Amino acid sequence: MSDCLFCKIVAGEIPSSKVAESDTAYAFDDIAPQAPVHVLVVPKQHITSADHVTTDHCCSVDDLVLLAQQVADIKGVRASGYRLVMNVGADAQMTVPHLHLHVLGGRLLEWPPG
Repeated sequence: MSDCLFCKIVAGEIPSSKVAESDTAYAFDDIAPQAPVHVLVVPKQHITSADHVTTDHCCSVDDLVLLAQQVADIKGVRASGYRLVMNVGADAQMTVPHLHLHVLGGRLLEWPPG
């Protein structure tokens, strides 16, 4: 999708701080981190949100979680714990309409988030 921010990041048209990459997903540091570790993991294929996932996207979606595990290893939070967050829609504060997974960690995370 030509006007999608995350598609442009994946294509290298907009710079990012790459953390990890697979054949179908790309992970980069969030520019407005909400925790010491805050990485976004996005599918390289444009999928608008989790609400738009179909069985055709199975490889892309499972790869998000597998790459998130690698990110947790790279950032040193896998053993202590990390949070995976996927927002859907405006009320969930999804600001970029491209499926993405937040990997948060590096401190004790409150629940509910506040």
